[in-house]
Amino acid sequence: MHRKQALMTILIADDDSDDRLFMERALRQSGYTQTIQFVEDGEDLMEYLHRKGRYTEQNAPWPDLLILDLNMPRKNGFQALSEIKDDSKLRRLPVVVMTTSSADEDILKTYTLGVNSFVTKPFNFNRLVEMVGALKTYWMDTVKLP
Repeated sequence: MHRKQALMTILIADDDSDDRLFMERALRQSGYTQTIQFVEDGEDLMEYLHRKGRYTEQNAPWPDLLILDLNMPRKNGFQALSEIKDDSKLRRLPVVVMTTSSADEDILKTYTLGVNSFVTKPFNFNRLVEMVGALKTYWMDTVKLP
């Protein structure tokens, strides 16, 4: 399903339009110049990953990294994460949960489901830029991705 591309793609699953905008701005300010795709809930996320509905190989490039919010309508981040990690074709996709929650039970549950990283969304844009820059450096510049 995934073929290595010269271009990298970050897929962001978040239902809040302001958060999507801030994430895109923070990524760009951190020097990320490649593709950013967005989905608004867990149902859209799974359709994107399975290339169903309106998503095709042409308009839905395979993500190198998924940034996943937990609190979304229709299918929440926990449900989507569980489906991703239970699917042999999707489970190698690196997933970073970025959510407003810092509850211990949410952290434990996401790691039990197989998340690669859990970070709490900062409320300050400058801190978001720092956090996104660190994520970019680690996930896009440092580690070898499948």
